Amino acid sequence: MILSKDNLKFIATENVVVPNSDIFLLPEKVLQFGTGVLLRGLPDYFIDKANRQGVFNGRVVVVKSTGGNTAEFDQQDSLYTLCVRGIENGVPVTENIISSAISRVVAAEKDWQSILDIATSNDLQVVVSNTTEVGIQYVEESIQANPPASFPAKLLAVLYQRYQAFNGDVSKGLVIVATELIPDNGTKLAQIVSKLAQHNQLDAAFISWLAEANTFCNSLVDRIVPGKPDDATTNALQAELGYQDTLLSMTEPYRLWAIEGGKKVADVLSFAKVDEGVVIAEDIEIYRELKVRLLNGTHTLSSGIAFLLGIETVKDAMNNELMSSYIETLMATEIGPAIPYEVSKEQTDAFANTVKDRFANPTIEHFWTSIAFQYTMKMKIRIVPLLTNYYKIFNQVPAHIALGFAAYLAFSRPQRKENDLYFGLDNGASYRLNDDSAPYLFEKYSAFKDDFVEEVLADKNIWGVDLTQLTGFIAEVKGLYLDLVSQGITLVLSNTMSAQLKTI
Repeated sequence: MILSKDNLKFIATENVVVPNSDIFLLPEKVLQFGTGVLLRGLPDYFIDKANRQGVFNGRVVVVKSTGGNTAEFDQQDSLYTLCVRGIENGVPVTENIISSAISRVVAAEKDWQSILDIATSNDLQVVVSNTTEVGIQYVEESIQANPPASFPAKLLAVLYQRYQAFNGDVSKGLVIVATELIPDNGTKLAQIVSKLAQHNQLDAAFISWLAEANTFCNSLVDRIVPGKPDDATTNALQAELGYQDTLLSMTEPYRLWAIEGGKKVADVLSFAKVDEGVVIAEDIEIYRELKVRLLNGTHTLSSGIAFLLGIETVKDAMNNELMSSYIETLMATEIGPAIPYEVSKEQTDAFANTVKDRFANPTIEHFWTSIAFQYTMKMKIRIVPLLTNYYKIFNQVPAHIALGFAAYLAFSRPQRKENDLYFGLDNGASYRLNDDSAPYLFEKYSAFKDDFVEEVLADKNIWGVDLTQLTGFIAEVKGLYLDLVSQGITLVLSNTMSAQLKTI
């Protein structure tokens, strides 16, 4: 039995949340650009939850921007199952939800006119997008194309159609929420759309309506939604559920959608009322800082250490006493106090607890080698601001961050080049370095093997700041690096954690 509207009555409700038939009568309030699992597992999750509680009372029309095949959604009436698995507040979570948030999926290539027709609907209130970072780019093109190529041009065409249909009525503006993983995503989208309007020589009255009637929101999304699991897991889940679902996705319990906006935005996005994972605030930078420093920063500093310990995945690291202790202490004593934003200890402690739950999730395979992708850039963006702020506050070497730097250098020193690819070496095993800085590091390691640490860390062009001004830092990293290379990571990590215990 395949998941569909007609088959819902045959599905047992003991272990799956099944939508009520009244939901299918709700109006289409949201136009969503993107069919990906993140949108289905986060924004659409919140909308579905609100609809089941009678709060938002609106469904989502999804625009498929690439390719014309929507059969996967059509055959299931756009229903899909979210299997929530993981740990929340230290407690295992298992929940299966049939989401009815999506009313239909329309392929822009095959039926662009249907999307323009949606623009003229009285019910439409919201646009949501996740078109990847590449999607929010300025492409000089006409919005009269069928369809326009870029997402901003498609959005502008929708807005212009709406403006014309309602004769410039300012009450018919939309709340537009970008979820692409770039800073100031909504602001950048608004700027591109405005520039495109000028390029298309649209009238001044429309350009005024575009700015005054519509609200472009920056937002931050945070939830791991790996998508459809492997065949064995899918078969086991479908046997448990009692039906087939080609759109079935796994997701972790943790969820955050921080949206920049005031009362107007909150009134329109009423689904925020049903879940604390949706935050609507005038300033969402605190949520970005907590995520980038405590979640991403901890990942980055831990990746080299975990790899050198022979630990493959994040969840395995949480089962290693030394590694889990390092992660917990790093967040509590060095990252949390040094976040370069006004944030309380209560806030950092609470977020760190969610990070530990997420890291320990037994159902997600998150490989440290994947986290080490573009390692140098991540160290610069995520860690250097923490490091410099730590010195401003404490004026001393942060031992765990220093070890993270030493492990980064030990992991990232290219010891072999082959066909413009660079490889590291650990215990005789070769591994590829997926880092744009690998050619630079290879050059430095080849020319200055004994002074590799100083050569790299003293380079302001790499880090954007002068790390030599941080008293004792480079010397400490070099000492840890030399010990790591000569004695191995287990002993060095043990010594670091033992030293930490003596200071408590």
